[in-house]
Amino acid sequence: MPTIFKRKSRYELVKLCILAIIIGVVTGFGAIFFRLLIALIHNAAFLGVFSWEEISHVPTQVGVWGPLVILVPIIGGLGVVYLVKTFAPEARGHGVPEVMDAVYYKEGKIRPVVAVVKSLASALSIGTGASVGREGPIIQIGSSFGSSLAQLLGLAPWQRITLLASGAGAGIAATFNTPLGGVMFAVELLMPEVSSRTFLPVVLATATATYVGRMFFGMAPAFTVPLISDPVVDVINLPELGGFILLGVVIGLGAVAFIRLLSYLEDVFPSLPVNIYVQNIIGMAIIGTAMYVLSLVYGQYFIEGAGYVTIQGILDDQFNSITILAVLFIAKLLATTISLGSGASGGVFSPSLFLGSTLGGLVGAILAYIWPDGGFSVGEFALVGMAAMVGGATGAAMTAIVMIFEMTRDYNLIVPMVTAVALAIGVRRALSPENIYTIKLVGRGHRIPKERHTNMFLVRHAGNVMDERFLVLPVDTGMAAAAAQVKATEPRPHYVIFHEGDHIKSVVPYETYFDSSEETGATVRPQKSLRFVLARPTDILHDVLKRLGHGVGGVALVVENKGVPRINDVRGVISLENIGEEVLRHFRQ
Repeated sequence: MPTIFKRKSRYELVKLCILAIIIGVVTGFGAIFFRLLIALIHNAAFLGVFSWEEISHVPTQVGVWGPLVILVPIIGGLGVVYLVKTFAPEARGHGVPEVMDAVYYKEGKIRPVVAVVKSLASALSIGTGASVGREGPIIQIGSSFGSSLAQLLGLAPWQRITLLASGAGAGIAATFNTPLGGVMFAVELLMPEVSSRTFLPVVLATATATYVGRMFFGMAPAFTVPLISDPVVDVINLPELGGFILLGVVIGLGAVAFIRLLSYLEDVFPSLPVNIYVQNIIGMAIIGTAMYVLSLVYGQYFIEGAGYVTIQGILDDQFNSITILAVLFIAKLLATTISLGSGASGGVFSPSLFLGSTLGGLVGAILAYIWPDGGFSVGEFALVGMAAMVGGATGAAMTAIVMIFEMTRDYNLIVPMVTAVALAIGVRRALSPENIYTIKLVGRGHRIPKERHTNMFLVRHAGNVMDERFLVLPVDTGMAAAAAQVKATEPRPHYVIFHEGDHIKSVVPYETYFDSSEETGATVRPQKSLRFVLARPTDILHDVLKRLGHGVGGVALVVENKGVPRINDVRGVISLENIGEEVLRHFRQ
């Protein structure tokens, strides 16, 4: 690579890294403000007090408003609909699909107003009881800031996308205190390219945002797992392992139900013969009524907001009966899908944790009832179920495993967790090719690539891709004579390489001679020659493309020796046509 391009690449990387740190700081403080805003609205809506104190770790006090609590999500929902309808329709729903759409179909462009509207609308939704999570909004908020900053500075599309992904990873890292999970989320779900120029900014942004979040929220994990106090445990026995395999299959089915029901209700509510305000009133009235009924029966609202208190209770074995776990799973499944379908603004990651913990705990409770001596634990199955549901619903296996580990810091269940996540994703993909994020985009005709192997053709060797159909001629060969030799050669050469002595002078495509065969006696005209770069047979296609991209080459000449290339060293030619054929061959396999 020429020195000027190396210097430019280093400068661009340093610039992106500095911008990523700025994005991490802003997103970290944005996550803090967002959580405090949720707390303020929640305390006012459910307790009648104006306080910034975040009390998401304790159950919401029941009975302050009596049956009037049914109106709380309705009133909040009307405010959400107004904000979204008036200022930013992109803020409706769970946010991540809009971010993915911006990456793949809008060159990384998100309107700046989205961050503001999403903050207010989602805080209002979560704070007044809609059954949604806070990670989707902060992902969209961080992405919006990253994209807006890149647009303000006039950066290239790949740089916008990198900073957008940096903001998304920073948002989820600051929200859950999971820096590795934030990086994995950006890599698995948002980044079309993983390289030093894209990966390093994301890492810096997530680390910075995590540090800012920890300054305010502390170092404690999101959930406390009792098993962590006893790191010396026995190897998981075969009955337990069989149970976790069963759990993976069941969670996969649960993920399919979640995805399809959400997709269905996101279509049903807008199709109702009423305006969007009435649609939201219907949905939020159902949520409010369900909250009130649960409070009468069980003494807690359970399904309002993110539901972290309930998840912690299941992990602590407080809710371990088959009946209550089944009720909570069904109630949360309906509450989340109805909330988002009727126009709420919030994420699906936290509801996925809730659904995974309840369904996982339910499987553990049933197995413990059938086989009391099998060693089955509701808490363990709930923890593994959380990772499996996140992985199954989103398709992001590593994100699910790493984030649940960071949120609980329990390493004891890594093996069953990996097993269950893999099975859940496999079952879900067999029944529903699209995940909970991409299914919404498919309806618009916007398909997101699922395979991370789409760039595997870049590791093909130049010697395996090159076109060996070329003809070597002296540079003073006349045009008519050259055209005649091209026509007389079988197989027909695609290129003619001219030389002067041992030195390579020019490369000309064979069409030149057919178009100019009447120019008898003329020598090859320089403007018809292709500029070229050099490659070795063992060079990978990725490096060849970089040389073509950074230089002015139209083709790459594949030469054998490492020294100064001579005409006899040429083994083949690589053109953009060859590269295109290799890409198509790759997708046919």
